Amino acid sequence: MSNARATAVKLLLKTFENHSYSNFVLDKELKNSELPAQEKAFCTQLYYGVIERLLTLEYILEVYSNKKPEKLDNAVKYILYLGFYQLKYCDKIPDSASVNESVKLAKYFRKKSASGFINAVLRKFQRMDKKIPLTTNKWINMQMRYSAPVALLQKVIAEHGEKFANAFFENSLCPPPCMIRYNPLKKGDLQELNPKPCDSLEHAYQINLADIRNTKAFQQGFFHVQDLSSQFCCKVVNAQAGEIILDMCSAPGGKAFTIAEDMQNQGHVYAFDLHPHRVKLIQQGAERLGLTCVHTSVKNATEYDSEIPKADKILCDVPCSGFGVIRRRPEIKYKSLASIQELPELQYQILENAARYLKSDGILVYSTCTIFKQENQDVIQKFLENHKDFELEALSELNISEGWAVLSAEYADCDGFFIAKLHRKA
Repeated sequence: MSNARATAVKLLLKTFENHSYSNFVLDKELKNSELPAQEKAFCTQLYYGVIERLLTLEYILEVYSNKKPEKLDNAVKYILYLGFYQLKYCDKIPDSASVNESVKLAKYFRKKSASGFINAVLRKFQRMDKKIPLTTNKWINMQMRYSAPVALLQKVIAEHGEKFANAFFENSLCPPPCMIRYNPLKKGDLQELNPKPCDSLEHAYQINLADIRNTKAFQQGFFHVQDLSSQFCCKVVNAQAGEIILDMCSAPGGKAFTIAEDMQNQGHVYAFDLHPHRVKLIQQGAERLGLTCVHTSVKNATEYDSEIPKADKILCDVPCSGFGVIRRRPEIKYKSLASIQELPELQYQILENAARYLKSDGILVYSTCTIFKQENQDVIQKFLENHKDFELEALSELNISEGWAVLSAEYADCDGFFIAKLHRKA
């Protein structure tokens, strides 16, 4: 039996029973694992694949089994989902291996009594040519196609239209690119990464490498990992050498690093976070990249601190629901929409407090990794209504004439991301 399969089931149990973020669970497990590199890659594929297709796999189980998913033991359920996923979406895995290894998993997890049931359900799906029958309900069919809850589908369509929604959810089922930001200050060699340059952004590269931490280029600080959406956000900040810039909610620090590099390490970037262990991540990253202009400290972004200097520019990348990054953290799709209702008030408090640090004629960039208006446009509109000394300024750095934009797969294959640029009138 493949240890990768068993590990994937263990990770699925941890993720959904503890409501954990997939990337944290996976990173911790693989860091301490003795699995060979190929098995780690296979485990990652299976683990994320099941999470991405969870509602589709649940639907398949309901069609091909006489038992409801909620009535099954969790280990048995995830073994079945793993089997369905391999049969339907992993063309290079023989069907016999997908079924037989799933039966072995039942014994491994001490569910021997369920092995016959698992074998029968998977073979039935196989005999029926792995068909997923459609219904007469448009929303159920969309939910099955994209493995996204109906409420989420309806909300995205209502706010952005069906064309945007289809592209967004289709892209969420595709492997996300691994993007890095080259550190121009060190002028190091990235050839061991086999980097592919990004046409739309200087110093941005795509790489295809499972374990970047062990590369010499990473250890020597020649780059840091950063999605294009975040790099575009930093481009809007347009940091210049000698400026004072605040990064209000900085951890793990990627945007602060890019800003410091744009400043040629000349000036001051103050990077704050609420939690000491996350501030330590910023410190470690800045040291690895050789960025001496980054100053870190533990700060509550909603509380004013008179000791913080007035800034030329401020980045407010606020805590958000994260629905824009579901291709990287697919479990976010399954969160209740009610869970985000309190976020806009927190986001507004951070934005309003940040504004108190901004110099006259300064620039404040507000960003989130979500696509929902209540966390984005609505927060900005409320702020502008209460602060007449601020105005939206065109995102000219991105060739966008408006003062805010929602980035997505249709814009340079970005994660879902919102950027707004506010100018304090002189």
